[in-house]
Amino acid sequence: MKTKLNGEYVTRHLFACLVMLCLGGWFAYDGFVVYPATPAAAIYEKIEGAPPREGMDVEAFKAQKIKTQYGFAFLCLAAFAVVALRLAASARFSLEFDDDGFVFEGRRHSYGDVTRIDDSRWEKKGISRMVFKDGDAERTIVLDAWHHSGVKEFHSKLAKG
Repeated sequence: MKTKLNGEYVTRHLFACLVMLCLGGWFAYDGFVVYPATPAAAIYEKIEGAPPREGMDVEAFKAQKIKTQYGFAFLCLAAFAVVALRLAASARFSLEFDDDGFVFEGRRHSYGDVTRIDDSRWEKKGISRMVFKDGDAERTIVLDAWHHSGVKEFHSKLAKG
């Protein structure tokens, strides 16, 4: 059997990516197009809900609000990148297993190679840390049953082995 990405996990993360990308685009459009083309007093009135006070520097207000839109656009696009990269990393994870052992990163291992299993978060979160011998080194795999289907089946084989 082979682990594969959980559909619900992918859907939620793609939705979050879409939301962050759209919000980032909206903030960028406001900062680069809408706000520069709008009179400063109109921006103040739209944001504050009242006309500017007499003698107020509405141009400084406008400049600050444009910078704020740039900041929000950057933060949304950074959030998009973080979620997208995390999803891509999850997609790269591959673990195949059968009754005799498992294949991780192209190398075959027996269940006897597993030296430790940390199941402290298994019951509540479906997350387990498995440490195994890989040649002369020890490696750790974090198994997350929400990220990948097949993890529960693999975990039950670990428990038996």
